Amino acid sequence: MKIGISTFLTDQGITPTALATALEDRGFDSLLVAEHTHIPISRVSPSPEGGELPEKYYHVLDPFVALTAAATVTSRLLVGTGVILLSQRDPIITAKEVASLDVLSGGRFILGVGIGWNREEMTGHGTDPRTRGPISDERLSAMEAIWAEDIAEYHGRFVDFEPMSTWPKPVHGPRPPLYVGGSPAAFHRIDRFKAGWYAFAASAADVTADAARLRELTGVHTPVTVAHVGPVTPEELTGYAEGGIERVAIQLPTLPESATLRELDDYIAVAAASVGV
Repeated sequence: MKIGISTFLTDQGITPTALATALEDRGFDSLLVAEHTHIPISRVSPSPEGGELPEKYYHVLDPFVALTAAATVTSRLLVGTGVILLSQRDPIITAKEVASLDVLSGGRFILGVGIGWNREEMTGHGTDPRTRGPISDERLSAMEAIWAEDIAEYHGRFVDFEPMSTWPKPVHGPRPPLYVGGSPAAFHRIDRFKAGWYAFAASAADVTADAARLRELTGVHTPVTVAHVGPVTPEELTGYAEGGIERVAIQLPTLPESATLRELDDYIAVAAASVGV
């Protein structure tokens, strides 16, 4: 099992370059970062963490800018989104950003996508929250067409463009490794796009049974990356490994550089003691 880091990179904590260098030096597999374009001040959508939204949501850096910086100072570390919000993104621009970062990183990019939970945020982008699922599906389908075809076109309810060409294309095949974020409600989307699952869990018990159910549904060994938001213990990491989880991305709090490095040293020590990282 691989051990990575998921985090909110902001203007208040460790920089993308310092974090990426520290992760690669310590043998972590990957850096996966969150996205929010803005947070409306008048908000009724409940926070996924409960209570008021932490400050990191308001200060998060653009994922493609931050990950490009991370990729330039590393050679092995995988860089990815955990997750970008398709319901808020233009598919042509996003396809260009994904392919560009994949090329600049030498094929080290992982694409994690989601439909979003903050209804007020997506409304600011002109998206009706009631249709965020089908909008996201069409945008992802259109992006796949752009990556796969020299001359691509797409005609749907929400996305419609005539034959066009754009480069670059992803390095390894028609698309980077794709993970769909969310609860088991996203399993139909994962099966449709032949993607992996980007799950959020506080313990191995929260996710391993669902991962097995997903693999029964898809009929293949669907890769699962878990953003682990609970205590980091040898027992939990061992539980994920025994449950067939491909990667655990430990949720790193947004902290200054010195405090971040201490956290990473603690995580890697636990991982070495449990799954041999």
